[in-house]
Amino acid sequence: MSLLLPHRHRLPLLLAILVAASHGAPSSDDGGGYDPSMCLRQPYTCGSVSIRYPFYIKTAALLGNESSYCGYPGLEIECEDDQAFLELDSGNYTVSRIDYEPPRVWLALDVLGERSCPRVDHNVTFRQVSWLYYPSDTVDYLLFFLNCNFLSDLDRPSNTNSTACKFVYTPGLSFVFRKQDVPYPDTNWWQYCERVIQVPVLKSALPPHPQNDSRWRNGGYGSSLLDGFQLAWQQKLPVCEQCERSEGQCGYNQTGDFVSCLCSGGQVGHHNCTTVSSSSGHGKRTRLYIVASTSCLLLMCVLILAFFLTFKYGLLPIKSKDKPRIKSFLEKNRDLHPKRYTYADVKRITKSFSVKLGQGGFGSVYFGNLSDGSQVAVKMLKDTKGDGEEFMNEVASISRTSHVNVVTLLGFCLQGSKRALIYEYMPNGSLERYTFGSNTNTENILSWEKLYDIAIGIARGLEYLHRGCNTRIVHFDIKPHNILLDQDFHPKISDFGLAKLCLNKESAISIVGARGTIGYIAPEVYSKRFGTVSSKSDVYSYGMMVLEMVGARDNNINANSESSSQYFPQWIYEHVDEYCISASEINGETTELVRKMIVVGLWCIQVIPTDRPTMTRVVEMLESSTINLELPPKVLLS
Repeated sequence: MSLLLPHRHRLPLLLAILVAASHGAPSSDDGGGYDPSMCLRQPYTCGSVSIRYPFYIKTAALLGNESSYCGYPGLEIECEDDQAFLELDSGNYTVSRIDYEPPRVWLALDVLGERSCPRVDHNVTFRQVSWLYYPSDTVDYLLFFLNCNFLSDLDRPSNTNSTACKFVYTPGLSFVFRKQDVPYPDTNWWQYCERVIQVPVLKSALPPHPQNDSRWRNGGYGSSLLDGFQLAWQQKLPVCEQCERSEGQCGYNQTGDFVSCLCSGGQVGHHNCTTVSSSSGHGKRTRLYIVASTSCLLLMCVLILAFFLTFKYGLLPIKSKDKPRIKSFLEKNRDLHPKRYTYADVKRITKSFSVKLGQGGFGSVYFGNLSDGSQVAVKMLKDTKGDGEEFMNEVASISRTSHVNVVTLLGFCLQGSKRALIYEYMPNGSLERYTFGSNTNTENILSWEKLYDIAIGIARGLEYLHRGCNTRIVHFDIKPHNILLDQDFHPKISDFGLAKLCLNKESAISIVGARGTIGYIAPEVYSKRFGTVSSKSDVYSYGMMVLEMVGARDNNINANSESSSQYFPQWIYEHVDEYCISASEINGETTELVRKMIVVGLWCIQVIPTDRPTMTRVVEMLESSTINLELPPKVLLS
């Protein structure tokens, strides 16, 4: 048998040998060493916040292990532009203050709509391994029950208890209660609400009897949200107390296990620093320097050899750990994706993220300007340790499109954990702004003609995604929030994070788990018993959105009307004629527009996918006369 290896096998074997040789034998009498500059031995100031142990700023691997923490689990601080951030499972939160005795950290909530209808859009959650908790003596909770549509006469909060604000989509009711004030807890009435969000707030920021305060129901609770909340951290383990009594700092791993005691001078003790003598420490450091020097020399040889063989044979069998799936995807689609920007470019474009346009579960959106003066919207995706599926979906999907009713992706950023998408700026925001119902500001009310044009534009955009692209695209998250409006109110479909690419010949689509937003998700996405998942799932979401546009436009529908306590598609089906007349103010042309939107919307939300029209048929129905449009069978999912 030949002992000669082919070229493609020589380099990996040689690298393995050299790397193994570069690691000296571990010392049997110590735990090794670490870079003391990685631990906060002295307080560090980020803006006005003083940061010191047990908080830490993670800069590199500790004890040779990227999973090690120089402090307590979950207390990593990121300092950016003199602003301190603490990362929880639900996102990054601005740190406004830290007290170390008693242990407290003050965090700010990202409040949306502060002026009129303040709200938050997600629960505050901790990582699986975290020593943080809510101190019961200073923290209370607000519960937001959003878009509630009650189908029966169960015991529930009355309409008079609902907030004056319409947080999300009409015609449902919305409520804000302190946790202990939630009425009828035994009836589970909140199962009829689209979302329930629990938010921590300071007890000192709450009035004694908020439900009796009319200002509270008209947005007065906003001051409680703006004051933020507090967290405390748990008492240390006995082994950590022993380490800290010896003037050491406790090192933990990601599973919350104590790793070792980190002592001054880069020394490491098993449980404490008193057993680490200066003489042994000197010897350890000497051995460390020798091993480090040898390793560096061998590493240089490896790199030189690797580049030489790469130049000669065109092979480099070393795979990057920096998001290999994303980099592989970008390499394969280099002709499709737009310009790539660095994170420094993104900060320059947004002027260090000075103007925030909005926030969602994906992250935040900021206003910016390109070097040529073009206005852009920059979507910063949350830092994630996943494989970047949503990022790849967005870039892959939207890079394949070119349509007047699909938003244009101008660039993206992929640098370490920083991911950003740069879009054309839409000055009129999202359609969500115009679907808030009777409490919508007058300037946010669109005419029936404009709503009809928007509905047709969205339908044409979806028809293009389903049939007009080289690769068919199913969006899976059609809702008002993801429809952007340009300066002339022309709609553009955006946010392709949940989109699915498929071949044109495919009809059924395979997905793992439900995707989309509650209230717009087609029944078959929840359960296969309704049918197969396909482009008809987008048709259902479109129909729900069109009916929402119809209900939001009519100021005659209010919180006390019959339609507010009944499933709206069912109500509109039963009252379509009288609704069209009242909504259009006895205008024949407008009556026809409203009726077409209602009939098309009802056809689109049929429970069985095969009963729904295609988007091509939807466009035809909207552009044709109402004479040939008949109401669908009354089979609605309520």
